Amino acid sequence: MQIIPGILENNWAKIEEKLEIVKSFSNTVHIDLIDGKFATNTTFMDPQPFLSYSGELFLEVHLMTDNPIQYLEPFSKAGFKRFIGHVEKMPDISDFVARGQLLGEVGLALDLSTSIDNLKASFDNLDLILLMGAAAGASGQQFNPQIIEKIKNLRAKTNIPIEIDGGVSDKNIIEIKNAGANRFVTTSFLFNLQDPKVSYKTLSGLISS
Repeated sequence: MQIIPGILENNWAKIEEKLEIVKSFSNTVHIDLIDGKFATNTTFMDPQPFLSYSGELFLEVHLMTDNPIQYLEPFSKAGFKRFIGHVEKMPDISDFVARGQLLGEVGLALDLSTSIDNLKASFDNLDLILLMGAAAGASGQQFNPQIIEKIKNLRAKTNIPIEIDGGVSDKNIIEIKNAGANRFVTTSFLFNLQDPKVSYKTLSGLISS
């Protein structure tokens, strides 16, 4: 079980501010990348500034983009170790997985309304599957409870890590865990409260109890 701080921002100053906060209590960070094509929102897209943090943090990138394979090598060169691409705008899932394996850990992501039948890849070739708990594209959304059955259905098919992103909070994390998820990305819940470290410890305590 793991709580992973998530960062979704459109400028480096805000990202760096959050990285400085997070590194005091977590060694893993989830960076959202949105290109304005997958969703209307757009985030900071330049991988290079992350290089200065890659030595002290395990960086994973969540590619909410058109043809996410194009971002694998640039983000790998910036020190990212885990690559999660959405299947919805992925022309060749097998190619993405194969190339991602060469660079680090690789996972596939499904938007809220996308069926698990769209995972056209062997689970044996994946390090994780990410399911959205809210529609991809923006932080601060409400968790959609329809994802609970989706988690259960996916867990019945595989033992690999299932990561949930979107709306995760202290109000729903136990239900999400009990459905079969074991990684939990927290973005707005973590940073919207006064002390992110306290929020992180709260969630960590809930999943360990």
